[in-house]
Amino acid sequence: MLETSARLLRLLSLLQARRFWSGPELAERLEVTDRTLRRDIDRLRNLGYPVDATSGVAGGYQLGAGAALPPLLLADDEALAVAVALGTAAGSTVSGIEEAALRALVKLERVMPPRLARRVQALRASIIPFERAGPTVESTLLAALASASREHVQLGFKYEDRAAKATDRWVEPHGLVHTGYRWYLVAWDTKRADFRTFRVDRIRGKPSTGAPFVPRPPPESGDLRAYVSRSLSSSVYPVQARVLIHAPLQIAAQHVSPSAGFLERVDAETCMLSTGAHALHTLAIWISLIGLDFDVCDPPELVDYLRDLHQRLSRTLRAKQGKQRRARPAHSNR
Repeated sequence: MLETSARLLRLLSLLQARRFWSGPELAERLEVTDRTLRRDIDRLRNLGYPVDATSGVAGGYQLGAGAALPPLLLADDEALAVAVALGTAAGSTVSGIEEAALRALVKLERVMPPRLARRVQALRASIIPFERAGPTVESTLLAALASASREHVQLGFKYEDRAAKATDRWVEPHGLVHTGYRWYLVAWDTKRADFRTFRVDRIRGKPSTGAPFVPRPPPESGDLRAYVSRSLSSSVYPVQARVLIHAPLQIAAQHVSPSAGFLERVDAETCMLSTGAHALHTLAIWISLIGLDFDVCDPPELVDYLRDLHQRLSRTLRAKQGKQRRARPAHSNR
């Protein structure tokens, strides 16, 4: 059993991670009795954390928004600055911080007093960022999707396809993935009875929330990054290929974006790239520009196209070299 101080920190972490917990669930997680749990809840309240409780069969506990931020966290001006910074970081191009910033933002806004939440929204609206490549996504939408994924609550929204045709979707969200260029939501589509990948910038309007759901076993054994990478790199394209890269996985990953191809380790010196494109010539040129040695495993047509491309380039270079030699002035012998 955890010591009292460590147990309180664990209890606070659980309350921040999910909107609502039943008493038996919390007691089981902390390995304590119901009586000890009630005493720990009172200790958190004495420290200033607003823990709301409901009684009855469906009763339980949740961390509410109080009149002021809980002690030992942040002052109002600090919370305001951090919330704006996290919202900016969640959509930044700095690799590796987007999802962590989003998780922190969700935790902070969950306990933020309404007066501070209004100030954060007003400040965000007044900030005009530099233009950047790629689609933009509102941090409020990301926060709503992240909360629903964490709390296992169904979502309904309008979703546009590539042709800008909108359809109504009802999903069970499992998590968000950032590829370095776009945000994607991985969710179980209830109408299609399968997992789907949704571009967040194509979600229109504010999603509506539905009933809680029991999470299904996630795809790729829970590796949502791998699932999104595989979905984007091959399954949506008519031309698909498997290419053996002669470089370690960690090196190849520096040359291949998760949205462009799915990499799997073969051994210490090689890895397999699964990728796709709308046309064979596009695929051939992109693979040639990766900058690493490779062998095409399939399709055979890609090998033929690369051979033809090599021959055309060789003829062009030979012709260029011949013209350069003929253009050089002759040296007279004396």
